Amino acid sequence: MLAAKLRRFLLQGTDPSVRYFTLKDLCDRPEGESQVKAARAEIGRKGWAWEILSLQEPSGQWATYRDEPTNLYLPKYTSTNFLLLVLSDLGMTRKDPRVARAAKLLLDRWSDPKEGVWGEAGAETCITGNGVRMMVRLGFLEDPRIQRGIDWLVSAQKSDGGWHCWRSRTGTLAAWEAMAAFAVIPPESRSAPVVRAIERGAEFFLERGLLHEADGSSYQPWWRIHYPNHYYYDFLVGLDFLTALGYGSDRRLRPALRLLERKRGKDGWWRLDSVQPDLEASDPYHHPPPLYPVMLEYPGEPSRWATLTALRVLRRAGRC
Repeated sequence: MLAAKLRRFLLQGTDPSVRYFTLKDLCDRPEGESQVKAARAEIGRKGWAWEILSLQEPSGQWATYRDEPTNLYLPKYTSTNFLLLVLSDLGMTRKDPRVARAAKLLLDRWSDPKEGVWGEAGAETCITGNGVRMMVRLGFLEDPRIQRGIDWLVSAQKSDGGWHCWRSRTGTLAAWEAMAAFAVIPPESRSAPVVRAIERGAEFFLERGLLHEADGSSYQPWWRIHYPNHYYYDFLVGLDFLTALGYGSDRRLRPALRLLERKRGKDGWWRLDSVQPDLEASDPYHHPPPLYPVMLEYPGEPSRWATLTALRVLRRAGRC
C-alpha cells in the first residue's frame, strides 16, 4: 500500500499516464477497473502525451530542420524519433491514429537497407534498440521489420555479453538499449536466442553492479536520475530493465538499490537530478549544437515519473 501522501502525489491532479501506471503497477488494479480505464482513456487527451501530440505536424512528423524537412532523427531531441519514444513510455499505442501515422513514417523510412535502423545493413545498437522498444510498446511486435531488429540486436551482442554503440570488441554499460528492448517483449514471445541474449546481458550488467565498468571505472552522470533518457544511460535505467526481466533479487543489484533508496526524499518521492544530455566534457556522445532538451518535469523538484519508476523497481526487488 502506498502511504496516503505519496498516493495523493501520484494520483491526484496529475498526468494520466502516471495515474494509469500507478493504479496498474503499484496498486494492482486490473485493466478493466473503472479508474484504470478512465486514466487510460485520458492518455493523449490530457497531460504530457497531449502536449507532445499537439506539436505534431499534419504529416505525422515533429520538428525538423528547414533544409532537411523529412529528417526524423534531427533536431535532437524534439524530432519524431525522440518524441515518439517518449509517447511509447507514456502508454500511447498505434490505436491512436496520430501515433500510428508517426510510427508508419519511421517504419517506412527507416527500414530501408541503406538506413539500417531495423536490423538492416549498417544498423546501430542504440537507435535500433530504442526503435525496437518503442515499436513493441506501440504494438508492432509482429511487424517483420521489428523482428529483424530483434534478431539483429541478438547478433550484435559482444562476446562479454554486452553491447556497444561504437566500434568495440567489448560492451559498455552505456549501451543498454538492447536489454531494455528485450524487457518489453512478452515472455511468451521471446525466442530461444533472445532468452539466451537476456541471460548473457543480465550477467554483463549484474557483474558491474550497474555503476562501474569491468575495470572499475565509472561515470558520474550514471549515478544521477534523468527523464527522458533518449539513448543515455543511468543506474535507474539499468534497475528498471533488470527488475522487469526478473533479476530484482540478485544480490549484485544491492549497491544500485541502496543508491536509489538514498536518493529518496523525506516525503517518499524522488527528484530528477538533471536533464539529458548530462555529459562530462570527454564524453564521445557530445553532439554539436543546437540541441533542444525535452523536459516533462523540472530537475530538482519532486518528480512523479521518477517516483513511479523508482517504486516499480523497488517493488519488483521486494524492497517496497
